[in-house]
Amino acid sequence: MTGIIIRSLGGVYTVEASDGIYDCTARGIFRKRGISPMCGDSVEFDQKQALITEISPRKNELIRPPLANLDLLLFVASAAQPSPDMLLIDKFIAVCEFKKIGPAVVVTKTDLAGYSQIGDAYKKAGIPFFAADNTTGEGSEEIKEFIGGRLCAFTGNSGVGKSSLLNRMFPDLKLSTAEISRKLGRGRHTTRTVELFKMPQGGYIADTPGFSSFETNKYDIIFKDKLAGCFREFEQFAADCRFRDCTHTNEPGCAVAEAVERGQIAPSRRESYLAMYEEAARLNEWEHKNND
Repeated sequence: MTGIIIRSLGGVYTVEASDGIYDCTARGIFRKRGISPMCGDSVEFDQKQALITEISPRKNELIRPPLANLDLLLFVASAAQPSPDMLLIDKFIAVCEFKKIGPAVVVTKTDLAGYSQIGDAYKKAGIPFFAADNTTGEGSEEIKEFIGGRLCAFTGNSGVGKSSLLNRMFPDLKLSTAEISRKLGRGRHTTRTVELFKMPQGGYIADTPGFSSFETNKYDIIFKDKLAGCFREFEQFAADCRFRDCTHTNEPGCAVAEAVERGQIAPSRRESYLAMYEEAARLNEWEHKNND
């Protein structure tokens, strides 16, 4: 039989198949191959032995939290209280691009402050952007339609309104905001357990407590020579740079910098790139020293 792993706890994997839910263990051969089953894995399993026998190739995976085959990762920020952290959002997007996961940005609390600058930055970059007013529910249906049928996760700082947004979109789950908060790993009972919740219109939302504080290096290390490729809007201009090996930092004739001056790329995006490039350069130096 085939199915998808929707829960992992203590070596027991809950698999959702077309005819029901099964709790399984995994063959020992996976450990020898250095493979650990993850939520989101498509698997074959032996119903009688309650044993996972095969894991299909993954299109992507995250180590912390352990999650495979993610289609979308939505970063939720608030227009105010707290103010949006553009560098944090851009670090999240870079990891998505590097991992071939679709990124999206959602701004909540739109009744408290304007958000056009944030929206313009990501719309120019070609990154899906949504605004949601959790007091009225405006915008939640658009997001719900966007994520339908796919495996997605929501992340963002505490207090930005993720729980309220999920409650607006999926009242059929009959979860209170506090319960959703607990399931998303907030509060004192934070856990590294990952669980997938099936959406009414198809697809899954991943309960991913590890996303609560986003540090790029926990999810993947992006070295400086790969970083520009994680800023999708740079690509159309990079071929016009004076130097073929332009790093888009301080070289003369950098077409990316010129695009920022013309307003074709948001200044905040290049500022994030420069900050991340500096961090990545330190990583490269550390790697070089250790290899020596």
